[in-house]
Amino acid sequence: VRSTSSTTVAVFSRLQQSRTPTAVVVSVHRQCLASFPTRYFSDTHTASATSADDKATEVGEEEEDKKTETVEANESSVDDVDEQQQQQNQQTEDLENEVKDLKDQLLRSLAEQENPRRIAKRDVDSARQFAIKSFAKSLLDTSDNLTRALQAVPEEMRSDKQNHAVLATLYEGIQMTDAGLNKAFQTNGLLKYGQIGDSFDPNIHDALFEYPDPNSQPGTIGQVMKTGFMLNDRVLRPAEVGVVKKTD
Repeated sequence: VRSTSSTTVAVFSRLQQSRTPTAVVVSVHRQCLASFPTRYFSDTHTASATSADDKATEVGEEEEDKKTETVEANESSVDDVDEQQQQQNQQTEDLENEVKDLKDQLLRSLAEQENPRRIAKRDVDSARQFAIKSFAKSLLDTSDNLTRALQAVPEEMRSDKQNHAVLATLYEGIQMTDAGLNKAFQTNGLLKYGQIGDSFDPNIHDALFEYPDPNSQPGTIGQVMKTGFMLNDRVLRPAEVGVVKKTD
């Protein structure tokens, strides 16, 4: 078989060198193969199959190695992605904390700027509202004197212009003066308070004395010694009063 194979190879070489047509070469090749023993083909086929199996095994091992490398690469890539994600999350958290701190600093700065402005505005409003405090306080005695003058005229003579014309006219003039003064007080935020029957309030009343009165409710004002005044809802002068107490 080996000699025949060698002879066949030599024949093929000569045919190729002599530029024999391909069809003829193929025909000769088939005849040579037909003349080979079946056992030769069986052995050759077995060897070829074994060689193919070996190659397949090698290819399979190479593919497994490639798959393993691919899996390892993917795992490494996943780890890198997770690490990058953690870094991004940490950076985001740091930025959010920084923004929060900056916002807090901004609000504090605005508050620090707003507080002096609010205080200044309050001082300006207070100065405007109570600029006449000393002037108004100096007129309180005048108002008290006018009230005493009105109370000094007997009630039966206040409107008797026939028998007491001078006194009635004087009373009318004092009453008009007192009304004009009270109107000027109200225009500038100065109001009278303290009437008989009002509830006693220690914040705005000064109790000079207490006395029992069965006709009045305890804890109320029974007598007004001096009228109180408020300037823009602030006590300028407390009312001096006598308070009714509970009878035993």
